[in-house]
Amino acid sequence: MEHTITLTVKNKMGIHARPAAMIVRIANKYPAEVYVEKDDEQVNGKSIMGLMMLAAGQGSNLRFTASGEGAEQMLEDLSGLFERKFEEA
Repeated sequence: MEHTITLTVKNKMGIHARPAAMIVRIANKYPAEVYVEKDDEQVNGKSIMGLMMLAAGQGSNLRFTASGEGAEQMLEDLSGLFERKFEEA
């Protein structure tokens, strides 16, 4: 079963190396597959380089689609990370 959530980048610096690594760290905790889409470009959510290639600045909407074991929990964890602005100011 596929689960989808759209999250808005709220931190000022957008998805740079550190937030990308935080996303990947959460995604890798689960066996589920996850893909991230922005403006019709889709990347593997477990790839730091892929996430950085999306060039997602503040205010960008990212669509996460996860399927497999742990998909729902993964998306909940990612939602919390975005809400906390990746622990940035």
